Amino acid sequence: MKQLIECVPNFSEGRNMEIIHLITAEIEKSEGVKLLDVDPGFSTNRTVVTFVGTPDEVVETAVKVIAKAQELIDMRNHHGDHPRFGATDVCPLVPVSNITMEETAEYARKLAKRVGEELGIPVYCYENAAFEEKRRNLANCRRGEYEGLKEKLVNPNWKPDFGPAEFNESVSKSGATAISARDFLIAVNFNLNTTSTRRANAIAFDVREKGRPMREGNPITGKIMKDENGKTIDIPGTLKGTKAIGWFIEEYGIAQVSMNITNTTATPLHVAFEEVRLKAEQRGIRVSGTEIVGLVPKQALLDAGYFFLQKQQRSLGIDEKEVIKIAIKSMGLDDLKPFIPEEKVIEYLLEKENTTKKLMDMTCVGFANETASESPAPGGGSIAAYMGALGAALGTMVANLSSHKPGWDERWEEFSNYAVQGQKMKEELIWLVDEDTNSFNLIMNALGMPKGTDEEKAARKDALEAATKYAIEIPFHTLQRSYDVFDLCEAMINHGNPNSVTDAGVGVLCAKAAVTGAYLNIKINASGLNDKTFATEIVAKAAEYVAKAKEREIQLLQRVEEIIG
Repeated sequence: MKQLIECVPNFSEGRNMEIIHLITAEIEKSEGVKLLDVDPGFSTNRTVVTFVGTPDEVVETAVKVIAKAQELIDMRNHHGDHPRFGATDVCPLVPVSNITMEETAEYARKLAKRVGEELGIPVYCYENAAFEEKRRNLANCRRGEYEGLKEKLVNPNWKPDFGPAEFNESVSKSGATAISARDFLIAVNFNLNTTSTRRANAIAFDVREKGRPMREGNPITGKIMKDENGKTIDIPGTLKGTKAIGWFIEEYGIAQVSMNITNTTATPLHVAFEEVRLKAEQRGIRVSGTEIVGLVPKQALLDAGYFFLQKQQRSLGIDEKEVIKIAIKSMGLDDLKPFIPEEKVIEYLLEKENTTKKLMDMTCVGFANETASESPAPGGGSIAAYMGALGAALGTMVANLSSHKPGWDERWEEFSNYAVQGQKMKEELIWLVDEDTNSFNLIMNALGMPKGTDEEKAARKDALEAATKYAIEIPFHTLQRSYDVFDLCEAMINHGNPNSVTDAGVGVLCAKAAVTGAYLNIKINASGLNDKTFATEIVAKAAEYVAKAKEREIQLLQRVEEIIG
């Protein structure tokens, strides 16, 4: 499977869009990578760019964009609110799929070496790419910022890992660059209803893992306390895996707590939001919204959405897009500008790259027309899976309506659990709609294999047998999941909102049709299988499901009739 890594260079230019466009053009014209996001900030005078691709192509492209930034950005004239020490200030690599952190770190060091040697830029490797412990922390590598770089380069303790250790003419223009391999980092700013940088900083110190220095007497102006080794004694903040500062953003006219969440397992996004909100309230300040810088993983928003739904005692069994809407509204992600998930969530952006046409992406009319066309696929197997998905959807709907029914507030969690189960069934059956058609295509591909020689005939026979077996396993999977729909619908018929009992009844009819339809596909595909033992056994198992489905359909529909009179 293809390896993918993400590259998130931060450039010290957020005001001149022409320069930004020239830099990102290097990504757009590069093979094997995809530009995902460009996020400029006027007050910070900084642009965060995100692109993804295969490791070698990402490294090659990163060298090109760092070179272009070196050409276009003059650090001697740079001013902005964000800490920085170079034209390309930082350039982290993040493992996305089928690649380890260790492998990603090696690519980061490869990139650092090329930037140092080919471009003549001092490079410090940090986090998982660091060569020594004190350089793992970016703040240590960047301490003194650009203004202190001349002295830093000649300090033996802070010699760059790659590139020149001197503040020559070229370096005075480009500054230095920090390169890393790291886990996915969420860069987030919490908007405050104050203009006070000092108070924003105080909140940041309250929550960030490092906390604030311990002082003698007055906690603000007192002498900083040190241990026996002369190291500052810190009072830790409340959030693990976070770094934060406070600043005033002239562009918006507000102060913010600017935070990097470096460990989203220890501190999920919604936990950070709630803690900043609490600490702000203790200081008489309100968090008015949240600003995501760059991209965010889908799971971070889903976890947030589920958290706020639970606080509201609302069902969690709703579509993921609706869950994400709850997260957006609850944290005020659209406070300063529109938050568009399709542009800010990394998984949605990557999905855009998959140009494969899916049946379930069609409209209802389009799907019906495609089924009615001359093509043999989609056929009965896909329709059976879709019927099962509709049955699960109806059962889920009744669960959600029951969770929200006036007077049933104490039962919201009971029905929420049913709705979550229903959503899982629905999503699995939706996947099976397309996978059934894919399994048919595998058979057609096997039939199209050459058969001129004995070796080709044998390979074709093996491929056809494997494809046929898969084309049996997929509808059997559909049959099993569709049978599970009976349990959901039965619970809703007996315990759910009585006003929606007929909806659950129609769900039963859908489940019965799905089970029977899947059985028919299993039976006809099994007839062409050479492995007769497998064929006989799976057809017998499927027939048992059909018999039980017939019984449950009769029982449950009788129960519906009793309820509606």
